[in-house]
Amino acid sequence: MPAPVYATVTNLADYLGTAPPDDGERLLAAASRMLDAWGLAYCRYDVDDQGMPSDPDVAEAIGRAVCAQVAWWGEVGDSTGAAGAGWASVSIGSVNLGGKATAADGGDSAARQIAPQVADELRAPYLHDKLVIGAVTVPW
Repeated sequence: MPAPVYATVTNLADYLGTAPPDDGERLLAAASRMLDAWGLAYCRYDVDDQGMPSDPDVAEAIGRAVCAQVAWWGEVGDSTGAAGAGWASVSIGSVNLGGKATAADGGDSAARQIAPQVADELRAPYLHDKLVIGAVTVPW
């Protein structure tokens, strides 16, 4: 079964209130995979035969959470973690440059963080009996 993508480009445009990025489908798929791995894997909710949320409220909330993650990437200017990868400091003669990166793999990049708005979407009070958040290992 292919990995689920929880939102459409139209959903993303509605969420952003503007035209979606040109690579919106790729970003939505990447955000869906990230949220599956880092958050939804620890949640309990009913799904259909395709692995998609069967409750319309849960489906909408997860879709908005995915859109929130894409919006976060737009704000931080990075969707892959590449901006946080590379060097922490470089010296050439008397010139010294320092960067924020502390890991060569980009794991400390803002792009690898769950957007704060994701938790807002998934913790809505009307979802408390439909979407149970378990032992999430990210800082929500």
